[in-house]
Amino acid sequence: MPFRYRLQKVLEFRIHKKDEQLLVVQKAQQAVYEAEENIRKNEEEIRTTKQNMRAADPMMYESYDRYLIHLWEKAEQLEAIRVELQRKLDEEKATLVKLEQGVKVLEKHKEKNREIYIAEEKAAELKTYSELGVTRFFRQNQDKIQEEEAAILKQLEEIDGGS
Repeated sequence: MPFRYRLQKVLEFRIHKKDEQLLVVQKAQQAVYEAEENIRKNEEEIRTTKQNMRAADPMMYESYDRYLIHLWEKAEQLEAIRVELQRKLDEEKATLVKLEQGVKVLEKHKEKNREIYIAEEKAAELKTYSELGVTRFFRQNQDKIQEEEAAILKQLEEIDGGS
């Protein structure tokens, strides 16, 4: 009879949950990358605005200042968003690690049960062979005893027949 792990459905469920969590982690990682890209674009916009301000008409300085203040505020907001997304990513990664540990525990348990099963199968096979050997030995002994008895009876008959 082949090995059947009694907690196979639980193991499959945990593997499924781990795979789902892996997708959630990947989406959270993608969101962090997008937030970092938005921050990079905003910083590039700030650099570009500062360069354009140097070559601009002095009458436009006030507009440039207001726009730069707006970009700096936007940078702070983007950084806050990135920090929040990073925190969520860290939480999701921690959850993924817990799920992976749960899967590993069950896989180790399954492997130990498989080893126990194999050992029990070998023991049962050895017991069967041992019982077959004992039975064969007993039969051979019985046959030998019967042959010896038959030989003794034959000798007795020869002795009795000869007298």
